[in-house]
Amino acid sequence: MEWLLWTAVGVIAYLAISRFTAPTKGIKTMSTDELKPVLRKKDKQYIDVRTPAEFKANHIKGFKNIPLNDLPKRANELSKDKETLVICQSGMRSSRASQLLKKNGFTHIVNIRGGMNSYRA
Repeated sequence: MEWLLWTAVGVIAYLAISRFTAPTKGIKTMSTDELKPVLRKKDKQYIDVRTPAEFKANHIKGFKNIPLNDLPKRANELSKDKETLVICQSGMRSSRASQLLKKNGFTHIVNIRGGMNSYRA
């Protein structure tokens, strides 16, 4: 009977974790290595959803700082027609930001997997 309890706990844990780590339909992901050759392209927009202090300490040239908490009221600063690449420190906030953008009608969204923790200039 104990094995049944542990199996149920395992299934619940798996479902909870996969909900937060699985890519959302309509949102692409890209590694930081894949990002490097794309950085010079002018037909894209790049946003960093970390805090201003995090952004000031270290950021990738060309990225605009729009903190996650400000994104709902500042999304109008972005073009819904351009591909939008989103980064944060680890990938969690950029994932939430990507979902928020999708709900606001953005259709070309790329979440940078691993965030600044994975980026090496």
